[in-house]
Amino acid sequence: MTECYIRVAEDENEEPMEIPSEEDGTVLLSTVAAQFPGACGLRYRSPVSQCMRGVRLVEGVLHAPESDWANLVYVVNYPKDNKRKMDEMDAASAVKIKRGVQKTSDLIVLGLPWKTTEQDLKDYFGTFGEVIMVQVKRDTKTGNSKGFGFVRFTEYETQVKAMSQRHMIDGRWCDCKLPNSKYFLEQAGPDEPMRSRKVFVGRCTEDMTTDELRQFFMQYGEVTDVFIPKPFRAFAFVTFADDQVAQSLCGEDLIIKGTSVHISNAEPKHNNIHHLFSNFPGGSPSLAAMFERSQYQFPSSHV
Repeated sequence: MTECYIRVAEDENEEPMEIPSEEDGTVLLSTVAAQFPGACGLRYRSPVSQCMRGVRLVEGVLHAPESDWANLVYVVNYPKDNKRKMDEMDAASAVKIKRGVQKTSDLIVLGLPWKTTEQDLKDYFGTFGEVIMVQVKRDTKTGNSKGFGFVRFTEYETQVKAMSQRHMIDGRWCDCKLPNSKYFLEQAGPDEPMRSRKVFVGRCTEDMTTDELRQFFMQYGEVTDVFIPKPFRAFAFVTFADDQVAQSLCGEDLIIKGTSVHISNAEPKHNNIHHLFSNFPGGSPSLAAMFERSQYQFPSSHV
């Protein structure tokens, strides 16, 4: 039998691709997988029964049904435990598209007067457009302002406008910009070193592992840490090297191992954990760090 081509598609309704067969009329699974990564077999709809039928697979070789591939469209099979890897890839592609389309971020406001309150910030930036979050950063011990804060707008155009100029707030010029990781770490202090780089992953299933989450989120950017609480509590935390990657994913629903998970912003509680543990007999920085990793909650400063 001479070489022929069979028509293979991701879905019955998609345009098929022609895959070459071997000289004996069989098709190597590796040939299919080269075009459809993760493929584990083929199926087709019977012209007689109109039911889906599987193609016989023996030691990596696919055999034509009834010795003839005919003019049918063969659909790719994926492992069930992966719940169709291409669904995850499609979801990831959709998120990447959304990232560049009017996605707002938390903006840092630098140079705030000590007397400026969150209401003052809301009133001022409300003249530019709808504000969904404001926050003035304060010292955890004294409650005094640290001289900077955060604001987030509903519309991306409003964000761009606010970033394009300086702002006179309570008699002092202030700057509004995307947070710079180095500056943020220096100003925010040790009680919140991962604020803008960490995301909360909700609706996790118990069979998800740290390695699987790390592998999945690496498609968006470098992952520096993955934390799943024990005992299992149906959520996890993922930390990126780039805070903009983390912010771009917030609010998205992603498919991981066939399960829809929700990504939101993670923010550390405002308490001095290291100081707390150091007061306990036998307290150690490592114990404090372990406790700190699990003490994250959703931001409470939305207005």
